[in-house]
Amino acid sequence: MGPLTGFRIIELAGFGPGPMGAMMLGDMGADVIRVERANGTEPPRFEDARYDVHGRSRRSVVFDLKSDDGRDCFFRLVETADALIDPYRPGVAERLGIGPDACLEKNARLNYLRITGWGQTGPLAGAAGHDLNYIALIGLLDAIGPAGQKPVIPLNLVGDYGGGGMLVALGITAALLETSRSGIGQIIDAAMLDGANLLFGSAIAMHNAGLWREKGSNQVDGGAPYYHVYETADGKFITIGSIEPKFFRLLQEKIGFDARFLSSQFDRSAWPEAREALADIFRQRTRQEWIDLLEGSDVCFAPVLDMSEARSHPQMVARSGYVDVSGVPHPAPAPRFSRTQGRAKSAPRPGEHTQEILLSLGLSAETIDRLMASGVVRAN
Repeated sequence: MGPLTGFRIIELAGFGPGPMGAMMLGDMGADVIRVERANGTEPPRFEDARYDVHGRSRRSVVFDLKSDDGRDCFFRLVETADALIDPYRPGVAERLGIGPDACLEKNARLNYLRITGWGQTGPLAGAAGHDLNYIALIGLLDAIGPAGQKPVIPLNLVGDYGGGGMLVALGITAALLETSRSGIGQIIDAAMLDGANLLFGSAIAMHNAGLWREKGSNQVDGGAPYYHVYETADGKFITIGSIEPKFFRLLQEKIGFDARFLSSQFDRSAWPEAREALADIFRQRTRQEWIDLLEGSDVCFAPVLDMSEARSHPQMVARSGYVDVSGVPHPAPAPRFSRTQGRAKSAPRPGEHTQEILLSLGLSAETIDRLMASGVVRAN
């Protein structure tokens, strides 16, 4: 019984930010129904649905949205929904006859969220793109990586998921709150470009103030000796985040670092020398030895763990950072609630709930059989 129990959200099948946002909403208790494509061109899936983290916590139907009967089934569903996630490029939903105008005509309380890369307007609105392109255009990619070297790709976390999926979850939730007051829905333009730009806000602020310099020479991009990744004696790595002076002083005490050559912790001219000095110190012990000395202190320390190691770290274990979903470890639903905690459920097979949902919408078993026989809907 998560905090969004009682809300119904339609998710038009896509990949990337749409599924992630829908997963978060489903984990929080919303009845998320994914409408799969009937032409066999569903987005790539795991053969075993148990492994599909972003596909979890929803039900699935298969409708042929290019047919009149398929659209009729879809609009029946729309009439019962609070929100809809459209992952298509601008104009695609309209060409299918299921755009926001058509849906809001069926249900004036519906909140219709459109998730795209570039947004619904502007000269690139109709162009294809992916995470890497969006973060490149806003200057974010250029800011990541060592000075004088090509940018480092931050997986697809910034555009697709941080800038996209989180924006989907926030946009839908905020719209639901507003509709609870106004009684009417609206169209939400959720662009990965915009979301990534918000994530980049602190660096933009420093740039505006003249405090951001060449990449690899700033406080949070690896330039500062007290906010850095260091190699250990066994070829592994640790992280130091001692930004506050009192934490940096504690670091010096614990590892025996003589920083008298630093006129100030924030003296950028001495940072290269300080980084080298600290690197020499951290190469003298293994990662585990540094864990034993520094973990849990106010030094702001953590070892660099691989994914297997991370699951068994005591902090992750204590917080149940992974939950069992049909025998497979998944990241736990978040945020956490004291009274209405969400729950993760295994991803459905495409069309697993088609018959169940159509029956709930008032279609007879005979009508459903006819639609299945014609290929308009599909069950699995």
